[in-house]
Amino acid sequence: MNILVTGGAGYIGSITAERLLERGHRVVVLDDLSTGHRDAVPAGAAFVEGDVADPGRVGAALEEHGVEAALHFAAVSLVGESMERPLRYFRNNTGGSLALVETLLAHDVRRFVLSSTAALFGTPARVPIDEDAEVRPESVYGESKALVERMLHWLQRTAGLGYATLRYFNAAGASSALGEDHRPETHLIPLVLQVAAGRRERIAVFGEDYPTPDGTAVRDYIHVLDLAEAHVLAVEALAPGEARAYNLGNGEGFSVREVIEVCRRVTGRAIEQQTAPRRAGDPPVLVADAERIRRELGWQPQHRDLEAIVASAWAWAQAHPDGYPA
Repeated sequence: MNILVTGGAGYIGSITAERLLERGHRVVVLDDLSTGHRDAVPAGAAFVEGDVADPGRVGAALEEHGVEAALHFAAVSLVGESMERPLRYFRNNTGGSLALVETLLAHDVRRFVLSSTAALFGTPARVPIDEDAEVRPESVYGESKALVERMLHWLQRTAGLGYATLRYFNAAGASSALGEDHRPETHLIPLVLQVAAGRRERIAVFGEDYPTPDGTAVRDYIHVLDLAEAHVLAVEALAPGEARAYNLGNGEGFSVREVIEVCRRVTGRAIEQQTAPRRAGDPPVLVADAERIRRELGWQPQHRDLEAIVASAWAWAQAHPDGYPA
């Protein structure tokens, strides 16, 4: 299949593009490189530098490469920033997705996989979180993605769009060639590993008074390779006119303290930590129920062990101490 991967120069998009190529698909990456890295685009993928909201650029890529399906990763995704710059998030995430899908439909591309988020669910009424949980975002970021999901629902009914939304929790880890290089970095595991590498003095633990076993927030960490595999399975199974939604995670939560301790064991380094106040909007526990995608697509995470996830991230960080070239 000829597949467009928007945001394919970013962390999850690049590793999914890598996996698609391994499965024999032909891949064209579209990325404006505002946060992605040209060197993260895997060898074998065609590259187009451009904005998803540019119908001329996107349309030309669709025609040139005979695109049959699209995986959409291009988005801004910092929860805190979204509350300070809401228009940026609605413009990029919601408006950009609308412009992209409009161009896809104009070129009769009716298979679309959305990189969505567990931020749709806010503070959940129950854990683990399945696909029937109430959608009630507590951030502009979450709302910007929820609006896209609603749009896709109506376009499936009215325009024959086939779509799958993958709502995932905390992506982590690396492939042998590609890894995580956000600037600035906000994710816990790479931040802790920066302390281990001597690139940061200490790691802040935001809140130690949550109603959890050790008082720190609990999250579900999923290896990026397992996440990529889920996207591949979703696009391969998807048909025009059908709708799918999947929550993705290991189904097991790890606290901030547990993550830090695993990083100490994997790296063999002392990692200093300090307590900081809770961040607004941080739920105590977020863990996914991924039974639906297991049942319908046969997805099985192959890298569930947190030490293995951290070890892959540490190996990539050691091999790329400065991340991708500027």
